[in-house]
Amino acid sequence: MLKKLYGILGANGWEETENTVEVRSPFDNRLISRVCLASEEDISRAIGKAALAFESTKKFSSRARRDNCLGVARGIRDRFDELVEVLSLEAGKPLKTSRMEVERAVSTFEIASGEAQRLGGEVIPVDITPMAEPYKAITRRFPIGPASFISPYNWPLNLVAHKVAPALAVGSTFILKPATSTPLTSLLLAEVILENCRLPQGSIHVLPCGREEAGLFATDPRLKIISFTGSPEVGWKLKERAGKKKVVLELGGNAAAVVHHDADLKEAVARCVAGSFSYAGQVCISVQRILLHEKIYEEFKEKFINETEKLRVGDPMDEATDVGPMIDLANVERLAEWISEAEKRGARGLTGNRHSGTLFWPTVLENVPSDCRINCQEAFGPVAVLIRYSSFREAVDIVNDSEYGLQAGIFTRDAHNIFYAFENLEVGGVIAGDVPTTRVDNMPYGGVKNSGFGREGVKYAIEDMTEWRVLVMKNMGERVE
Repeated sequence: MLKKLYGILGANGWEETENTVEVRSPFDNRLISRVCLASEEDISRAIGKAALAFESTKKFSSRARRDNCLGVARGIRDRFDELVEVLSLEAGKPLKTSRMEVERAVSTFEIASGEAQRLGGEVIPVDITPMAEPYKAITRRFPIGPASFISPYNWPLNLVAHKVAPALAVGSTFILKPATSTPLTSLLLAEVILENCRLPQGSIHVLPCGREEAGLFATDPRLKIISFTGSPEVGWKLKERAGKKKVVLELGGNAAAVVHHDADLKEAVARCVAGSFSYAGQVCISVQRILLHEKIYEEFKEKFINETEKLRVGDPMDEATDVGPMIDLANVERLAEWISEAEKRGARGLTGNRHSGTLFWPTVLENVPSDCRINCQEAFGPVAVLIRYSSFREAVDIVNDSEYGLQAGIFTRDAHNIFYAFENLEVGGVIAGDVPTTRVDNMPYGGVKNSGFGREGVKYAIEDMTEWRVLVMKNMGERVE
């Protein structure tokens, strides 16, 4: 059962502060709980404790780091139903989507437990010249220091896990700023970590706060890396302020799926419906643009509309619901404005385009001018734009005509087309045979252009949270007594 008030996890453990924020259901606006907000002073003290604790955690054995990750995975599993409920309450996710997120979080920590045992190095054959012959060298990765994490509202458990799990795997301490609209899941995860990990006091901090106070997450020199997931506007500004620390940015997207004339249409339709409207499109790799070869355009359109109209929109706590609410009314109004703008310029609505409160029915558009915001910006809502093309090369060019480049999906049986897409699409990931809304938690994940900087995925996040150190030894050959 949720408490009426949650404190921050600060320098002195769980603390209550003067300023609080209400956490309300995006579906019916009911009050779920209240959460304390951290001040700049709270954040600064927490950073100091994290820096102090790092002197201990950086010495953890691989076994200790592995066991901590496995402990969190077990702890999440033990509180599975509770986390599902909280996700659906505060984020408005349908229960089936929340269950998938909790399962993925378990998997992410399990993956991290394996990577914790592979944090090694290599032997370098430096004896490549006569002068270097007396030398031997080995390398090893070491954690770089306390980490700074800022997470978004849309995946408040698994996107946090993708920052926290690699940190535990390398022996790093951290401070975390969850989204103020969905902070409860992060606070519950902190409880799980404290209950299931052997960590010195001050190793982890969860600090909900305002944007102004969050500046320290980027600027404080005691923090050695910042990993941010959110809007490009905020992300690039944080990078400018980050100084010498490492920066990882997972930003917006304008994802496209290309359906060629040789594709399995039944499969492509089903996957595009799921990819476009899961979690009301509030996913950075949601299928926003669907490019259809002219030979199959009309057939796909008819089937896609039919399947879209079968989706049930409503209460996320109802097991039958497929599409829940958007996060708030401001985003509903923004999306409606973007659609209206496109329709005034000749776009045609095929289904949906109605809303009630924060519910927005899945909407399909065609004939959208390419420079309309609903086509060229990140919609972050349940909207799919259908686009006709005549050749695969043209489709790739259309996908690339975007300031974003996170992931793209292609449906084709032609291996030549698959490799052409892989070599020419300006994205961080190409998904062949499925939608761009496909992410497996051990794969590299990140974008190019305005979609980000660096990569997530446990192994790849570990690379950013560690640095190479080389040991060069002279005259350390065999000694015979």
